[in-house]
Amino acid sequence: MQYFSKTDINFVGLRHFFTKFSLALTILGLAATFILKPVLGIDFKGGAEVAVEISGNPSISDIRNVINKAGIKGTEIKSFGEADQFLIRIMDATNGPDLINNALKSGFPNNNITMLKVDKIGPKIGAELFIEAIWAVILAVIAILIYIAFRFEFNFGIGAIIALVHDVVVTFSLIVVVHHLGLVDLELNQSILAGLLTVVGYSINDTVIIFDRIRENKEKHKGMNFVKMVNMSLNETLSRTVNTTTTTILVLLILFVFGGPVLQGFAFTMLFGIIFGTYSSIYIASNFVIWRHEQIEKNNTDAGKATKKLATA
Repeated sequence: MQYFSKTDINFVGLRHFFTKFSLALTILGLAATFILKPVLGIDFKGGAEVAVEISGNPSISDIRNVINKAGIKGTEIKSFGEADQFLIRIMDATNGPDLINNALKSGFPNNNITMLKVDKIGPKIGAELFIEAIWAVILAVIAILIYIAFRFEFNFGIGAIIALVHDVVVTFSLIVVVHHLGLVDLELNQSILAGLLTVVGYSINDTVIIFDRIRENKEKHKGMNFVKMVNMSLNETLSRTVNTTTTTILVLLILFVFGGPVLQGFAFTMLFGIIFGTYSSIYIASNFVIWRHEQIEKNNTDAGKATKKLATA
């Protein structure tokens, strides 16, 4: 659906400003991450998983209120098996299961509380999962670089990777800052990691759409100024970008507001990751391609002048 047909927005006209802005944003994000440090969740720090059965089918929000009133923090609660069964995760692997059991018995005195199982995740296993998670992101970025380099040109691949690194760094930094400000509970866990990997896939998809149009226009409008051609390609894909981004953001907003704490981290990561991904596809990946094109043209011109000078000498 073409809501923006025949637009002529000068996206590349502000490329120098947005390059500086993105560089500053990335540096500030990295500094904030190193200063504040991410708070690792149970998946990466270790803890305990307690499966319980509570008669009367209480809701997850009721259980969460009971646990919070008992002063127990850092828990994750989700459905487990039957309607009256729940899985509760807590950081304290030693005393956590007993604390949860006592809190539930006090909060639901008229319900039968049955401990189905208790699994403990040691800090060593959590550390190994954290390292494997980092490798997963790195390998995903390398695979995307190879794909883009073969499908388009190597310079396009480098531009796409720079945009991806920007998206991951800025989104991750925002997660760290928001968590430390106490606005949203965003401990680093597998849900947030899944969100970051999804952002990588979404961002590269948006970038590939733009790169495809640039490649088509490069063949279709031979001899056209490269900067104007890139700007034209961005305008021609604007409707697709706006439609896809808007519908995705609406879904993620609903997940963030109504999905509860279990989905909140994933929805927050995806929400801002997609916003940054759309921005980077337009103002980072495409602008890098323009910069590299100008560098190659300049080098070719300088080489031509040097050759001509030697021939006339």
